[in-house]
Amino acid sequence: MNILINALIGFIAFFHLYILWFEMFAWETRGPKIFKHYPKELFPKTKTLAANQGLYNGFLAAGLIWTFFIENTEWKINVSIFFLSCVAVAGIYGAISTSKKIFYVQGLPAIITLVMILLK
Repeated sequence: MNILINALIGFIAFFHLYILWFEMFAWETRGPKIFKHYPKELFPKTKTLAANQGLYNGFLAAGLIWTFFIENTEWKINVSIFFLSCVAVAGIYGAISTSKKIFYVQGLPAIITLVMILLK
């Protein structure tokens, strides 16, 4: 079970590193291709906002990656729960405010991992 939990945490962290890269460094180039329903002239105007969001995703990834270096089991579990909860809340909020797809891509993996940790 620990291997599966660690794999899920690693996947979620990697996904948030991808979001960091996308929002901070590829917003104007990849953004219009991914968000086709938005006008292309919107992306240069929102570059700073996207970069700020990307930075926050980087903090989530850093917190999840940090859990791999915590030796104390109780602290590792608590830090994992905190950062996975942050990801789950972000996924739920994104689903409510932007697109239901965000819940399935971001929120659900974090919730599944949280449940696995709590049932362990």
